[in-house]
Amino acid sequence: MTTLRLFTSNRLEILVESLADLLSKPLTSPLAEEIILVQSKGMERWVSTELARRHGICANCRFPFPNAFVYEVFRKTFDGLPERSPFDPRMMTWKIMKHLPSCITKTGFESLRDYLGDRERDLKGLQLSERIADIFDQYLLFRPEMILSWEENKEDHWQAVLWRKLVKGDERGHQARLRKAFLQAIEKSSAALEDLPERISVFGISSLPRFHMEVLAGLSRLTQVNLFLMNPCREYWGDIVSDWEMKRTIDREYPQELTAEELHLEKGNSLLASMGALGRDFFDLVNELECQEGPAFEDPGENTLLSAIQSDILNLRNGNQGSKAKRPLAQDDTSIQIHSCHSPMREIEVLHDRLLEIFEESPGLLPKDVLVMAPDIEAYAPYVQAVFDLPADDCRRFPFTIADRSVRKESEIVDTFLSLLDLCGSRFSSTQVLALLESRAVQQKFGFSDGDLDLVRRWVKETGIRWGIDGQGRSKLGLPASSENTWKAGLERLLLGYAMPGSEEHMFEGVLPYDRIEGNEASVLGSFLSFTDGLFTRVTSLDRPKRLKDWANALTDFLESFLVADENTENQMHLIRRMLREVSETQEMSGFDEEVDISVIKSYVRKHLQRVGFGFGFIAGGVTFCAMLPMRSIPFKVICLVGMDSDAYPRQSKPLSFDLMARDPKPGDRSRRRDDRYLFLEAILSARERLYVSYVGQSIQDNTPVPPSVLVSELLDYIEQGFEMEGGKIRDRIVTKHRLQAFSPEYFKGDKQLFSYLFIGRTITY
Repeated sequence: MTTLRLFTSNRLEILVESLADLLSKPLTSPLAEEIILVQSKGMERWVSTELARRHGICANCRFPFPNAFVYEVFRKTFDGLPERSPFDPRMMTWKIMKHLPSCITKTGFESLRDYLGDRERDLKGLQLSERIADIFDQYLLFRPEMILSWEENKEDHWQAVLWRKLVKGDERGHQARLRKAFLQAIEKSSAALEDLPERISVFGISSLPRFHMEVLAGLSRLTQVNLFLMNPCREYWGDIVSDWEMKRTIDREYPQELTAEELHLEKGNSLLASMGALGRDFFDLVNELECQEGPAFEDPGENTLLSAIQSDILNLRNGNQGSKAKRPLAQDDTSIQIHSCHSPMREIEVLHDRLLEIFEESPGLLPKDVLVMAPDIEAYAPYVQAVFDLPADDCRRFPFTIADRSVRKESEIVDTFLSLLDLCGSRFSSTQVLALLESRAVQQKFGFSDGDLDLVRRWVKETGIRWGIDGQGRSKLGLPASSENTWKAGLERLLLGYAMPGSEEHMFEGVLPYDRIEGNEASVLGSFLSFTDGLFTRVTSLDRPKRLKDWANALTDFLESFLVADENTENQMHLIRRMLREVSETQEMSGFDEEVDISVIKSYVRKHLQRVGFGFGFIAGGVTFCAMLPMRSIPFKVICLVGMDSDAYPRQSKPLSFDLMARDPKPGDRSRRRDDRYLFLEAILSARERLYVSYVGQSIQDNTPVPPSVLVSELLDYIEQGFEMEGGKIRDRIVTKHRLQAFSPEYFKGDKQLFSYLFIGRTITY
């Protein structure tokens, strides 16, 4: 009988070595895929690279995400399931919009009725439907029993009533019902065996809901399932509690002045107890399963502050090990650095200087060995470009990539397409329209060159075009129907100037010709008129409400009319076409046949495109900049965390008022705050040589101190309680407070903590 095998380690390198050993034994069929479940594109890239390094090649491996893989298993087990789940959140959004108008008139829906009024079909209705769909999706994974009880009419509140409307006629198609049927089929040994993968590996995933773990455990009875999980601690740590949890337990459950020792509450390692709640709950869940365990832990030693903290976590001990004696550290120990700056720009400038210092001190260190993560990479990306994108001949330049950005930031085609949609309902300002011509895809479509754009800008400026298509367009905005300074007035001047001379004095039918069009400029004028005529005609045609399929056709025509792709951007065009095809298919699958206006479809398209990315920039040979999630738990010699501000990390998430999970939380529930805390712990454990942290710690207005993230404070408190360094307070040696400007004289006085490479090669005197 096949069993579930569990491989655990505190080092991802050890786990990938175990995975490589496992995969060295080929599958029965040479054409069969190797299935490896991962949590992000960054992990996929790292695992495939490591497997290729050990085997010489990584081929025919597929890296699905858990949700997609589980539904794939259901489709192979049960006949008749569609390729796209009808209970996907995007699909449920339109189903909910379909049923909301008939539901909100019923008893129990008063709150939704008061919120929506008569706007259940417009943007407000879409946004509410999206929120409800996301909540229902969470229920399916984390509260499947509750969903099934709703279908048995055990509850009559508005969510249960709405859910019964959604599933009517398709009760067996959602994940909660499929999970129950799958586990029952496994118990009866009636599940199909021939279509399941021969071997399944789950690698490096920090946490999975009970839903997925039960499906994987069921699969292990039919095929080989291997879990490769990073465990911070070699000891059992399911019983440890943080100081806050300890205090809450004593105050609420045992008010009779009992101590933690009398209640047998264990703290273990305070960092692990405080930051590891997510992993603790997950490993408690894993321990419920019958597994063949293969632990392989490695103690990093205590040669540096960073390795000593990692060793403490591994061995479940606190920094001072229960004694008052503190462990001494070498004065040159810079394995953990924390930097307080005045702004995000100064954070990136300081980071650049520190990386140059690290590269200078460690000749064997390469840019690909450095990872920089930020809670909001979009906010820091412009500063990274400004500081790191130096001239090619600058000796301070080294390669870098910014990964995990939204597709709009990565793709000029997508950005231009969304900008075209933004014109709907706009004032059609001259700057907004001319900005579209800066796109290479638009230029190629209409035959413009860079020199032509300068000419067009001059025409627009000198003919006085400011905003508005024409007077009628202005009247639609509730303004006087004046045609002065509109596009129509300016274009008439251009056409009349080409047709007849006016000498800037003689008017024709109230229009003053624009005379400065000569020779070959006429072809540029023709291209410009073709662009503006097509733009105004098609944009104004989008004002009328349409059904989803009609919107998909109209937007596809819109895309093809204004943008042309080359070999470098064809994948971007394909992404938009595929998204529009899904919009068209959604109408049939969801049954939503109503017409919606442009604001609804714009919001839906923009949100859909923001969720996807090309997966570029991960481990591309230079310093990798990304958000916190994609590269979590992946080891790097140097890991840098920027933006660790008190109000930015851990990220706050306020639950919706109708979220039933938030009212009755259970272990394993999704929590952004707990996930961020565990991610910070993983960053500490994944850094091999240095951990670098920065935050905005001083006000840029008056230099008053600003506290860092509570996680940074906890790390500093742990260091102060367990370690000491000669020559002063250890906090002052680890935390560096920077000056407001990079050219401050303090950076050029030979201070070991304050230095700069800004004026390298130049002599500066003050």
